[in-house]
Amino acid sequence: MADVTYYVAMPFLQDDSGSPVAGAAEECQSPTTALRRAETMSRMAGSIGAVAFSRSGDPMMGEFGDAKLLRKFGNVPDDLSEL
Repeated sequence: MADVTYYVAMPFLQDDSGSPVAGAAEECQSPTTALRRAETMSRMAGSIGAVAFSRSGDPMMGEFGDAKLLRKFGNVPDDLSEL
């Protein structure tokens, strides 16, 4: 099977100690939709920011490359290596 690219929007919230934590990620249909959704998420109550990113790979093999950041919105951690 050929590689498939997934586009994702994910908000960031703060835990009780004030540290940023990733919220629930949402799959989107296109990079434009992921960007719009992440921007909206960054403005939601309780959100400190959001990111839009993509990941490509072969779902049949379960092999995916690293996430590629499309854009950050708001107060998002610099280290996003856990995406």
